[in-house]
Amino acid sequence: MAEEIKPDETLDCRGLSCPMPLLKTKKAVGKMKSGQILEILGTDPGTKNDLPGFANKAGHTYLGEKDDEGFTRFYLKIK
Repeated sequence: MAEEIKPDETLDCRGLSCPMPLLKTKKAVGKMKSGQILEILGTDPGTKNDLPGFANKAGHTYLGEKDDEGFTRFYLKIK
């Protein structure tokens, strides 16, 4: 599923450790419109747990993740 996603914005959080990827994601989400898709690039293993939980609490849709070379791509659909 994550292969066909076309993000509206990409947030590069590679090399950042918890809680920075989540804080930057929250900031980016605030600037986006409903229905847009945010792609987050991350290397911190904790992000795999943090992002789905954040999306759920905030009412966004967690669209999934895709492992790339040395990092992971995460996808959120803004509520």
